[in-house]
Amino acid sequence: MTFTPALENSEQEFTERYAPFAARGVLYPQREGSPLLEFVAGGRVLYLFDRNGPYARPPGAAQVVVHGVLADLSLEGGADAEGEILTVLPGSRVEGRGEVLAISRRTLVVQARLPLVLSSFTALPEVREGNWVRFCTLPPLHGFTL
Repeated sequence: MTFTPALENSEQEFTERYAPFAARGVLYPQREGSPLLEFVAGGRVLYLFDRNGPYARPPGAAQVVVHGVLADLSLEGGADAEGEILTVLPGSRVEGRGEVLAISRRTLVVQARLPLVLSSFTALPEVREGNWVRFCTLPPLHGFTL
């Protein structure tokens, strides 16, 4: 039997821990019964698996902790002409480049057009706050509304 470590203790605890890194944007109305949030932030439209339950937040201006599980992470040089990059990929995933704002356990916060909370089920490479990283997430991205 293989044990996969948990990335969170509860939705509420995760939301509270990463609330300072919530992205500011606009939530659009959900389709009846849909588990997806349509969230626009950082000039990107993200489709997020709603982790706080249906109708936890009404449409309009909102703060959302955007969480992804890492498929790939690598260290980059520093801030250069390329700057922050965030590309939305099919299947509710993203890839990009940004600066590490915070690190805790197997999770780091990266500023890549918007703050992203990125976790890994395996050990992270030697990453420090202020480093620049390139990343890609697995589907789906999760949204924790404040």
